[in-house]
Order: sequence, then structure tokens, then C-alpha cells
Amino acid sequence: QVQLVESGGGLVQAGGSLRLSCAASGRTFSTYAMGWFRQAPGKEREFVSRISWSGGNTYYADSVKGRFTISRDNAKNTVYLQMNSLKPEDTAVYYCAAGTGWPVSATTTYAYWGQGTQVTVSS
Repeated sequence: QVQLVESGGGLVQAGGSLRLSCAASGRTFSTYAMGWFRQAPGKEREFVSRISWSGGNTYYADSVKGRFTISRDNAKNTVYLQMNSLKPEDTAVYYCAAGTGWPVSATTTYAYWGQGTQVTVSS
């Protein structure tokens, strides 16, 4: 069992930066791949990024590639999402998730989810 709690969301102007954190409980954190998803009002939840259990492999949606960076610290049971050059279209609730398997972008790949943190980017 893994419990996830996101933090770091907020209101930022376009072009600004935010760093999201996701703290996990449970001894098995380091065995899971971790993903970030987001959901804007009226839209489906979409994949943002994923990092392997070791941190050696990362994946990004095309819409955030080059602007967002995912990382993890297994000693702290925490995964991060550094978001730079934010755009109004990045506005959404951001969720972290833990899981194994493939495909990386499918919500069904992830068994555990946090409650989400709101990110709002003003133009």
C-alpha cells in the first residue's frame, strides 16, 4: 500500500515556474515507477511525465517536453515535478501516481493516486 500527498501547487504568471512534490508513505516506494498526470476542467486526465523506480528512465508528454523535469529521491520517498516556462494551458489539477507496467501514459497502469494539487497559470 502506498499513500501519496502532493504539494507545491499555486497561482503563477505565464512564463513562471513551480515545483510540485509528491510525498509517499510505505516502504515499497522505491519499487514503483512514479507518474504525474493532470486534469483540466471538462477534460480527461492526461499523462504528463513518468520516472522509473531507479530514476534512470524518464518520459514526458510532448506538450511539456523541454519545460518540465521529473525527478525522485528514494531516500526521502518523494517525487518532484519542476515546471518551467508555464503556460495558461498548463492550468489543471496535478496528480501523482505510483504503479508498475506499461504503457507509461495510461491511468490504468497506476494503482495508487494522490488527491491532487491545483496549478493555475495566468496570462
